[in-house]
Amino acid sequence: MIQQTKEVETRPASGAAAGFMDPGRFFAALLGLVVVLVLLGLGFVYLRDSKGANIFNAVVAIIWGVGGVAALYYTVNALIESLPNKWRGRLLPFLFVGPGVAMLFWVLTIPTLRTLYQSFFNNDSTSFVGFNNYIATFTDRGMLESFRNNLLWLFVGTGFCVVFGLLIAVLADRSKFENIAKALIFMPMAISFVGASVIWKFMYAYAPSDQPQIGLQNAILTGFGLEPQSWLTLQPWNNLFLIVVQVWMATGFAMVLFSAAIKGVPTDLIEAARVDGATEIQSFFAITIPYIQGTIITVTTTTAIGTLKIFDVVWVMTGGQYGTSVVGTEFYRQFFANRNFGYGAAIAIVLFIAISPVLIYNLRQLRKQEGF
Repeated sequence: MIQQTKEVETRPASGAAAGFMDPGRFFAALLGLVVVLVLLGLGFVYLRDSKGANIFNAVVAIIWGVGGVAALYYTVNALIESLPNKWRGRLLPFLFVGPGVAMLFWVLTIPTLRTLYQSFFNNDSTSFVGFNNYIATFTDRGMLESFRNNLLWLFVGTGFCVVFGLLIAVLADRSKFENIAKALIFMPMAISFVGASVIWKFMYAYAPSDQPQIGLQNAILTGFGLEPQSWLTLQPWNNLFLIVVQVWMATGFAMVLFSAAIKGVPTDLIEAARVDGATEIQSFFAITIPYIQGTIITVTTTTAIGTLKIFDVVWVMTGGQYGTSVVGTEFYRQFFANRNFGYGAAIAIVLFIAISPVLIYNLRQLRKQEGF
């Protein structure tokens, strides 16, 4: 009996269990994959040629999209599972990572390369003009004004967001009403930039002094007997008034991250500093700030990326007029309004190059903090 058991245990396994290819399973999975691809193709043709929208088409689209992806993953996974262990280990990661990478390549990389290609042509992409569009980008008066305003957004907007977020996080952490205060400060994050811009446009609304003022700022001024101001056309201060919207929205984001980081500072370090005679301000700058330095860098770079590609606030509130244009609004105006595709593409590439170093630095910091 013992000898028979040993023979059973030492008997080699067969097929895929022993690391060999299972032909039957392989061809069955291959046939299933072909069937799924055919059905996906037929579904695409039907939805493309279907006229009008109805419930049946919606159901077909859901089944075709969600069910098709699930069936595709299942059949491909079965196909890989039928291969030897050596190939199975090599191909399985690509099954799960590959579609995401391919989708990013399709919607991000290819459009970026096409935009780069288009930036070397004239307005209707019929004649090659070399670097003329890029030269115009750095010599045009309107673009130079946009660069100046973007730098103002970058330093003033980012600086105030980070400083206010850190200050509120520290003060709220010591308050009995911490949750209520944080909820109120974070609430603007639930509003889109377009919605916030509409709200603040009403806040800055101007009417002649002999008419009722619906804007809060002008209502306060007229209440004190002062003349109302056209805040959004008051150059160059109108740029700062627009930055207020960014600070109002992004401060809550910075506050939440800073608050979580501050709560992670070891209390024994703070208590040891107090025993040594350090004041609250000294312990804050000597212990808390260095301890949350990584979070400060991450919040700063993330906010900086948002300010560099700002568009919604400026376009909704001023349309880029009155000296408030930024790179994003100039790109939209040249590419979509003026139909100057070459120049607009060059502006987009310049904006992409400007954001890339900050983005790369941010990703490196996240990698150091094991954010990935």
